[in-house]
Amino acid sequence: MKKDQASAVPADTGLADAEVERQLTTIWGSRPGFWGAVASVDHKVIARRYIVTAFTFLILGGLLALAMRLQLAQPESGFISPDRYNQIFTMHGSNMMFLFAVPVMEAMGVYFVPLLVGTRNIAFPRLNAFSYWVFLFGGVLLWLSFALDTSPDVGWFAYVPLSGPEYSAGKRADIWAQMITFTELSALAVAVEIVVTVFKQRAPGMSLDRIPVFVWAMLVMSFLVIMAMPAIMFASSTLILDRLVGTQFYNPAEGGDALLWQHLFWFFGHPEVYIIFLPAVGMVSTILPAFVGRPLFGYLPLVMAMIATGVLSFGLWVHHMFTVGLPRLGESFFTASSMAIAIPAGIQIFCWLATMWAGRPVFRTPLLFVIGFIVTFVIGGLTGVMVASVPFDTQVHDTYFVVAHFHYVLIGGAVFPLIAAIYYWFPKMTGRMMSERLGRWAFWLILIGFHLTFFPMHILGLVGMPRRVYTYQPELPWAGLNLFISLSSVVLAVGFLVFFVDVFRSWQCGPPADPNPWKATTLEWGTSSPPPPYNFRRIPVVGAREALSPGVSELTVASGLRTDRRELLVTSVVEALPEARESSPSDSVWPLWAAIATSVMLIWSMFSPWAVVWGSIPIAVTLIGWFWPKGSPEDES
Repeated sequence: MKKDQASAVPADTGLADAEVERQLTTIWGSRPGFWGAVASVDHKVIARRYIVTAFTFLILGGLLALAMRLQLAQPESGFISPDRYNQIFTMHGSNMMFLFAVPVMEAMGVYFVPLLVGTRNIAFPRLNAFSYWVFLFGGVLLWLSFALDTSPDVGWFAYVPLSGPEYSAGKRADIWAQMITFTELSALAVAVEIVVTVFKQRAPGMSLDRIPVFVWAMLVMSFLVIMAMPAIMFASSTLILDRLVGTQFYNPAEGGDALLWQHLFWFFGHPEVYIIFLPAVGMVSTILPAFVGRPLFGYLPLVMAMIATGVLSFGLWVHHMFTVGLPRLGESFFTASSMAIAIPAGIQIFCWLATMWAGRPVFRTPLLFVIGFIVTFVIGGLTGVMVASVPFDTQVHDTYFVVAHFHYVLIGGAVFPLIAAIYYWFPKMTGRMMSERLGRWAFWLILIGFHLTFFPMHILGLVGMPRRVYTYQPELPWAGLNLFISLSSVVLAVGFLVFFVDVFRSWQCGPPADPNPWKATTLEWGTSSPPPPYNFRRIPVVGAREALSPGVSELTVASGLRTDRRELLVTSVVEALPEARESSPSDSVWPLWAAIATSVMLIWSMFSPWAVVWGSIPIAVTLIGWFWPKGSPEDES
């Protein structure tokens, strides 16, 4: 990539606005046709693919959940065999955590972070395209195995020795481990892109204390991904080695340690909860000001609370292991950390309530889902503090109380804000409004169905029903509540059905949206809806934290960005002062070929360790094509 000083004379000086837009559209737009779409590196195009794919996996995972509830509605049901139930249980958890929750949150960042910071594309756009294809192929691998009745059956956590070579023959556990490699490789790539975009591509004037809260949330989340996900990638890789090569990482008889798996998995697994939750904090903090008519209360405390949450999240993993026999003194430290993390969460909730208290709320669908999130997450947080206590956790460990807790935290703490964000940003992404009437129906059905489905699970856990069981005896006092939960899950499913109908209907024929229908002040609303391929005709200058306040003006001469090639403005980390111009990579099909080569190598490696050697050759070829310079040195990308 070629860098030029940002003070150079801009190439668009003297050109009419229409001519500038025509040139930018030609340079930044994708070629028509199938291969043009495949080769696109526009962050908005890739993010839309991520979002649609992730929601497809959500629908599939939801159908699996309904199948489990149908099985458990009656005692001694024979609707699903024990083996198939284990596959469904594993698929549901793995699908929701690795193929929906994390990817969809990162996708929202891929779409909106460049718009919110005022740049024309995300950093490393070809890597962004590669990350999507790898994510897609990993998801297809998992679901194809399910269709062939060879899907993983060891739980979404794949505890050893159950997932080891002694107790899990065949390729089921190998498929789970390689799916982890696919999805975590994708997530790490996106995290790096977001970090670089936030630190080096912000619009001039957007100093650190003016960054939108959603951007802060995605930045903290990205650091969590970078620090946490190598642990699970190492764990899955060593599991593959134990199974295929004969290493003994988790075999105590040969000097290994089965508990090492739990430490590695939960060192990733608990930060993952906050990898999912922190973007939701940013979404709520972005949506609230638009519907209460006042700036967000407590910007600095909110940002510091998110950073504190990210730091503390790495000190909680052992509260998943309170029953394995660890020293009590060590458990006490993790109990303290598990309770302490409620403090930044409380600060965030206080700031949101104060924002609403001092404003005049307009109860549109996005705000309704935000309020539903606050209520639901508080309940989930309270039960989280309860299971942080060793004596209480010992009693409810591996019962339906824990199932209820983490669904309250994950669905209440992530899915509710995500749906609010879809309703809020849908006009920006499509130029159309969603239905307020259908939105309210979806909200009430989802809210009521969710609480009727998951709150009784607390009671089931307290009366002793263990999780991960496919049936139970009729003399046990669980049948009535299980039937009630299964019927309630239908209400929840209908609510999501209404939401998806609203999305598809509005996408096709929703009423046209105003340029800024919510009168919001963040920078993404400062361009057309949907945004053009180049995002901003001229890079904006940010003069205030509320970016669309009168303190913002358009950059005319100071940017120096050319219109005859793809260029980005590079700014300083702290003050966002212009430093250089940098060319942005053009569309390319090589990220797809690199993802195909990587996928072939990873799948082949489940059958032979030599795949890593021979499979690296086509990967190297695709990377050479990826980085091969084109054109004159001035136009290299």
